[in-house]
Amino acid sequence: MKLLLACAGVTAALAATPPATLRKPVVETLHGVKITDPYRWLEDQDAPETRAWLNAQIAYTQSVLSQYPGRDALLQRASELTRTETVTTPSSRNGRYFYRRRDAGAEQYVVVTRLGLHGKEEVLLDPSRFSSDPNTSVALEDISLDAGLVVYGIRQGGKDEVRLRFRQVATREDLRDELPEARYMSVSLKPDKTGYFYATSGGDSPRVFERNFGEPHPGHEIFGSGYGAGHLMYTYLSDEGRWLIIAVIEGSAADKVEVFVKDLAADAPIRPLIAGIPARFQAIPAGDRFYVMTNHGAPRNRIVEIDPARPQPEHWREVIPEQRFVMESFAAVGGRLLVLALEDVQSRLLVYQPSGKFERELPLPAIGSVSSLSGEWSKPELFYSFTSFHIPPSIYRADLHARAQAIWHATKLPIGTAALELRQVFYPSKDGTRIPMFLLHKTGLKPDGATPALLTGYGGFMVSNTPSFSAIAVMWAERGGVFALANLRGGGEYGEEWHKAGMLGKKQNVFDDFIAASEWLTANKHTNPGKLGIYGGSNGGLLVGAAMVQRPELYQAVVCAVPLLDMLRYDKFLVARFWTPEYGTSDNAGQFPYLLKYSPYQNVKKGVSYPAVMFKTGDGDTRVAPLHARKMTALMQEATTSRRPILLLYDLKAGHSAGMGVTQKIEETADVMQFLSAQLGLAVR
Repeated sequence: MKLLLACAGVTAALAATPPATLRKPVVETLHGVKITDPYRWLEDQDAPETRAWLNAQIAYTQSVLSQYPGRDALLQRASELTRTETVTTPSSRNGRYFYRRRDAGAEQYVVVTRLGLHGKEEVLLDPSRFSSDPNTSVALEDISLDAGLVVYGIRQGGKDEVRLRFRQVATREDLRDELPEARYMSVSLKPDKTGYFYATSGGDSPRVFERNFGEPHPGHEIFGSGYGAGHLMYTYLSDEGRWLIIAVIEGSAADKVEVFVKDLAADAPIRPLIAGIPARFQAIPAGDRFYVMTNHGAPRNRIVEIDPARPQPEHWREVIPEQRFVMESFAAVGGRLLVLALEDVQSRLLVYQPSGKFERELPLPAIGSVSSLSGEWSKPELFYSFTSFHIPPSIYRADLHARAQAIWHATKLPIGTAALELRQVFYPSKDGTRIPMFLLHKTGLKPDGATPALLTGYGGFMVSNTPSFSAIAVMWAERGGVFALANLRGGGEYGEEWHKAGMLGKKQNVFDDFIAASEWLTANKHTNPGKLGIYGGSNGGLLVGAAMVQRPELYQAVVCAVPLLDMLRYDKFLVARFWTPEYGTSDNAGQFPYLLKYSPYQNVKKGVSYPAVMFKTGDGDTRVAPLHARKMTALMQEATTSRRPILLLYDLKAGHSAGMGVTQKIEETADVMQFLSAQLGLAVR
């Protein structure tokens, strides 16, 4: 963590107690209930008094962390687990491959290309050419059908907004056209490369534009009239360039998706393929048909075939009916349907014929996660990524016709994989619901009730939490701790019914599931409350925030990252209005009571012995407003009687997720590990 102290005279080494925070109570009445907010003034991120407060908090955090031992050892191990050559799943066009690669000594990925699978690798885009800031990153947004032109985005720091540019592959020269920094959902190059289609999500008017190169920005609007706040749109083209597909998403977890298509070859008007049905749809064109995965009439999903000439539901052909497992996603590759399935939160990769006949299952090396399926309908080549907590990502290449697969690229890290054991357990929640949980620890570790344990979870937005590589998980287990991931309701692990059981007025189920996991770990002697820490980010930050407020006696330490915490005001900032279908809003008299009941910020009680807490966020988060962490830090520093530290780990550039350079990731990992290890008694050497 680069602690940037802009306040002269603040000596970090002397900051032994939290800085005092001025109370400026704001009182309002919501639906007949008086609500007092003592730290609303901290919502103004740019106000001089907020900046002064931040400088003091940064100095205090630095002073506390500097007292904890083992930072050099933690930095070294975090570096070993992070500074390695890594590549992403490739995309192919016209015999050319494109992917991102980060060398062991690099801060960011570069975009590379090669002609043919074994051709010479060439750097196409290097973020260091655009900025000396190590937190500047580039991402490939689209590739033309002939592989001669690409669209790429430049991201500054951790912001969600990007600037879009266009580069000729042969000459490495950019076109003069550029799209200014904004929140873009997608951009799709026209088959003839005369222009592109793009979708925006800014403001209350999501729209799709068509723009030819050389035309004034923003081009002309072709779709979106009638849609407003609460909708998102994105575009994509079919492999051969015939179809432009426009997906309209409504709901925080894409609870309703409409699909519109335009036959570019016939220059036909945009018309609906799927509209007016309150369900989730993922549409993939294959020739003159569309294969569509949907939860319409199938909470765990099914796949149907739709003829765009007769798109009415009565003409749909069911290809793969709902199964006992959840169909997470699918791809149409090599004339086959590749289904990424989840059975008891374990990934499976299944191959079906277009008729729907099951063909085979691709073998996976261990319990873990499959992602990033990549390939084309007309070619048998499939790429995908596999990872687990203690297994770094490997890219697999499969030939679906030859029925063969092999590792195309493996991330090599110094991990004794055999020395670590990953297993799955199930435990009952408060209402008896059976909840899965993964445990990672040293092989043969015997529960003795005194082991430091770190529990994490998410539980929202239909997101399935499967085991994926984590430097913190590996470091925790290597040092003798237990790392646990609970698969809570609100996610997608068991389909739409599992999701609905943890949203809106049922959100408390998510917290109950997590608290029950904490109690199970203690009851089964994997740890005890004095050795148990919890860690969550974003919606998971809300999760651990609610858990520590509802059951503070269960935990010794909490890391609460980029969190939502003031649930009465969350939807008033940035893009959070899109999440009201998941949480509700205090503007609604029927939803206000349950939000008030669990909102962490409104339920902190003065005089309670709270766990040690590290709130983690930064100025660059343009998704979840950092004001939540600022206000909660002040409130808990005032309220707690435990004498355990309440810290704010605040970066002046970092954002919600993407864009962080490797050095900053390593320092942040060391910060978190140093804090948790000191609080829970985990060995740091």
